[in-house]
Amino acid sequence: MAYIYPAPGVSGVQATLGISVESNSAVTPELTLPGLQDITINAANDVFTWTQLDEGSKKQIATTATNSLTMNIVLDQTAFFGDTGETAGQADYIGIWALSTNKTYLDFEIYLGDTSGGATGKTISGKGYITGLAPTVSADSPVWVSPITITVDGDYTVA
Repeated sequence: MAYIYPAPGVSGVQATLGISVESNSAVTPELTLPGLQDITINAANDVFTWTQLDEGSKKQIATTATNSLTMNIVLDQTAFFGDTGETAGQADYIGIWALSTNKTYLDFEIYLGDTSGGATGKTISGKGYITGLAPTVSADSPVWVSPITITVDGDYTVA
């Protein structure tokens, strides 16, 4: 069995998420999200359900999928609010907050890790929008953390 090994903390091997402004797709990724705590890749097919007079059970058929990525991040001030030292119009210049509030169409790519700790694992990529930001801080968690969702427009690509 070949388990996917995300290698937390191992540079160049750990699971990463890179994003770019879609219109700049030649420059990929413009921003690698720092402080990832977890990632969930959701590929959920919707189901149409109906009943018929001649059947005792409901009928169902799969329809289009609703795809999204959800994760939690520890906020990095530069990545969250942007870096004016970077190229204007790119994701690292704009920052996660403005990418969300401006409804910027993005390219994303997740590197999943490898089966042996090497750097030759699979990626899942696609296009979408950042939503679901809800930064929070508390006495028990004295750094700002936030959930983040990328709602996916269309299908995932696996490479």
